[in-house]
Amino acid sequence: MRLLILGGTRFLGRALATDAVSRGWEVTAFHRGVSGPPPAGVAAVHGDRTQPGDLAPLAHRAWDAVVDTWDGPPQVVARSAAALEPACGRYVHVSSRSVYRDLSTRGLTELSPLVSVDGDTFGARKAAAEHAVLATYGDRALLARPGLVLGPHEQPERLVWWLRRLARGGDVPVPGPPELGLQCIDVRDLARWLLDAARSGLSGAYNVVSRPGHTTMGALLSTCAEASGSRARLRWVPTATVLAAGVRPWSDLPIWVPEDSDVRGLHETDAERAHATGLRCRPIAQTVAATWDWLTSTPGPVPAGGLGPEREAAILPGLDER
Repeated sequence: MRLLILGGTRFLGRALATDAVSRGWEVTAFHRGVSGPPPAGVAAVHGDRTQPGDLAPLAHRAWDAVVDTWDGPPQVVARSAAALEPACGRYVHVSSRSVYRDLSTRGLTELSPLVSVDGDTFGARKAAAEHAVLATYGDRALLARPGLVLGPHEQPERLVWWLRRLARGGDVPVPGPPELGLQCIDVRDLARWLLDAARSGLSGAYNVVSRPGHTTMGALLSTCAEASGSRARLRWVPTATVLAAGVRPWSDLPIWVPEDSDVRGLHETDAERAHATGLRCRPIAQTVAATWDWLTSTPGPVPAGGLGPEREAAILPGLDER
């Protein structure tokens, strides 16, 4: 397989490149050269896809598949898809489950209504990008809709945020209940499915994520504490208390989406179509362990975000301990 990755140096792009090289594929990463080199064995072509002319040299080669992970303006995806169409066998666009119109719905399927492509939300941009790819490639287009992607080289930091916080120890306020279900996918499992799907010629849209209830908040955080050797105490906070303190789900506290949230469907989506084609999601403990190993071997600045000490202290008094 001759694979072109638009990116290939960060998170999913890096996982795709690593997996494809291990299969013996001919892999090329088209990137700007600002995030470091791609993995060993990957040919690099420098360029900026927002500049239409930079893609032109790639259109003179033949690619069995192109994988596109862009999450910016959809016009960039439309131009890339059109520029590469003469040379591309299959175009794989990594979209998002944010394209669905009503994210409060449990059991969303690939046939559920989508948001309008005319909006300027993240979901609208992804829906517009999907539309552009389909218009150009038809049944040669594969649209993958993951969601919460975790694992080594994680960006943006979600699992990493919790690992860092638990590693610091002390009392950690955690939004309950512990049995709140989570739906996610390890970046390596997502990469493997995307490459398998490209090789086998799959087309259309797929929710590419674990089945609902793959893990829970309690299991995830306990596993994080174990992996990091933390002596932190998890202090479970009722949802009402957390929200009353002005804490924003998903952003102030990554991963967490309350049971009655208007985006709760992101943790309760129907993913059977992808699982029927061979998607397999490893246990969360393996994802956590690999992410901690990567994190501790890659020192760098600790990003801001999440709850600071003052906000934590404001909601801790009088809570039950577990």
